[in-house]
Amino acid sequence: MSKITRMETSERMSKIVTHSDVIYLCGQVADNADEPIGPQTENMLAKVDALLEQAGSDREHLLSATIYIRDMKDFAGMNEVWDKWVPRGCAPARACVEARMARPDLLVEVSVIASRKG
Repeated sequence: MSKITRMETSERMSKIVTHSDVIYLCGQVADNADEPIGPQTENMLAKVDALLEQAGSDREHLLSATIYIRDMKDFAGMNEVWDKWVPRGCAPARACVEARMARPDLLVEVSVIASRKG
């Protein structure tokens, strides 16, 4: 039976859960929610990078991403940052949906599944 490991766990959630060689990250949002979509997306993806590294992975090992965006008018701006962030040839399976966010100043959130390196 494969071991499940939880990292940075609170009563409500774990920031990282691993099972076998699969890594699940909780939803990530920007710390700079007063900024427009581009900077929020950059900040959010930097947080994903840090969590992936902590779990023994990186963006080249992305399997799936679900992106929640407050308003589809920001879709192109988010994609501009996303497209620069995803390594060429490593695009994950992806869904992007318009959603009401936990706070009105948040414009984007992402949940990622990746595999371990190696």
